Amino acid sequence: MASKQSSVLQGTLNLLVLQALAIRGSLHGYAIATQIFTASQDHLKIEEGSLYPALHRMEQDGWISAAWGTSELGRRARFYEITDAGQRQLDSEKEHWLAITNAVNHVLQWA
Repeated sequence: MASKQSSVLQGTLNLLVLQALAIRGSLHGYAIATQIFTASQDHLKIEEGSLYPALHRMEQDGWISAAWGTSELGRRARFYEITDAGQRQLDSEKEHWLAITNAVNHVLQWA
């Protein structure tokens, strides 16, 4: 039997991370992964090996900013926030995602 958990589709990690930050505000990496997992009804699990390089790339691209802070467990953690450029990227990626999923739905209905 297939696992209920699925890996994130190629190319959707930026979209999911930016959406989590747009909705929840400042979050550390573990909280981002947890938010996505919870919001997807436990279907999308983001692995650390994928998440942290993606966060670094998004910070380099200016889509998110980061600052050190203290987590809810009292540990030092890096907190991420979406920037204005990140919001524009999120809007663009949402539009593209909706167009692609709409196209796939048309093919599935046709087939």
